[in-house]
Amino acid sequence: MTSDEAGTDVHKASGGSFGPGLADVYERWEEFRAWAGTLSDTPADVPFDRSWLGSPSPAPRQVFAIGLNYSEHAKESGFAQPDTLPPVFTKFPTCITGPDTTVVLPEGGNTDWEVELVAVIGKEARNVPAAEAWDHVAGLTIGQDISERVSQLRGPAPQFGLGKSFPGFGPVGPWLVTPDEFGNPDDLELSCSLDGEELQKGRTSELIFSVPALIEGLSATVTLLPGDIIFTGTPAGVGVGRSPKRFIQPGETLVSRIEGIGEMTQTFISAGD
Repeated sequence: MTSDEAGTDVHKASGGSFGPGLADVYERWEEFRAWAGTLSDTPADVPFDRSWLGSPSPAPRQVFAIGLNYSEHAKESGFAQPDTLPPVFTKFPTCITGPDTTVVLPEGGNTDWEVELVAVIGKEARNVPAAEAWDHVAGLTIGQDISERVSQLRGPAPQFGLGKSFPGFGPVGPWLVTPDEFGNPDDLELSCSLDGEELQKGRTSELIFSVPALIEGLSATVTLLPGDIIFTGTPAGVGVGRSPKRFIQPGETLVSRIEGIGEMTQTFISAGD
């Protein structure tokens, strides 16, 4: 059991069988889930401060990000809706952080928001059909695919990976929620707001390619590894798609929410602060 105020010390409660490193738990996820099931009636008894939280997957070997996976976002971006696997790019793992952070805005850039459902892999996946894909998902969490549009879109060809991997540009959290905890893991409301103004709102049922479809498509080419992170795409409402365009300013606070998971908060500062 876990709440915003208390949790279970997995390493201690398991007699050292799991942990203390979280990344190692994903290598034995099925075994860990079976053990964790025995704690269902055990109260959370270890107080902690939410500010201690890091990413639910702190050391992913691969971080995948999916573009144009909502119809309205594809339209605001000036692209046709994909009918095969959408564009796939990477965010470099050094940008991954926990859920509540302070992010430095790159000088001379236009920094944008992209709230996304994030899936964390719990079992190696290679050529996995969509019908079996949820068996390979450890859980779902919130992600922000923060994007610096000047460097991302600068020619002669876009630099998606670099433009989306500045320090702190991949906050993830606050919790990893296993798929069985949702009434329908394929239909969750997600939204984000900047200084209280709602900018994005949608449902993951609107994804063109669902989590299982993405795992099927990705695993047909690459091997997905335990602890890998998949940013599944963002709904319409990003700053670069607005008229006039709008970007994050120093001092502003971005709050991202997903139904059944919670929320996370990023506060932005200039490089000189």
